[in-house]
Amino acid sequence: MKLITQLSWLLRVLLFLAVFAFALMNTGPVTLRFFLGQTWETPMILVLLLAFAFGAAIGVLACLSRMLGQRREIHKLERELRTAGERTLPHDRALPPQA
Repeated sequence: MKLITQLSWLLRVLLFLAVFAFALMNTGPVTLRFFLGQTWETPMILVLLLAFAFGAAIGVLACLSRMLGQRREIHKLERELRTAGERTLPHDRALPPQA
């Protein structure tokens, strides 16, 4: 298990170094053209970083409704399990914990 953890960290470091090297090679200015003739000149790495962050935020928002629905379902099932347990076992005759 320790080997897998070490390989995982090695892969993370290599990925970070590759992205960092890519960023250093793309520092030239780019011009973004918006609607109504507006422009914005900025380094390419900033544009790439903003695009990545925007995409990640869209991905999280896309998963958010499903995650909240699953959380709601889990709470509902836990409530049902608690009420079913209270009906079948009196508090003074509860089973001992299992190992």
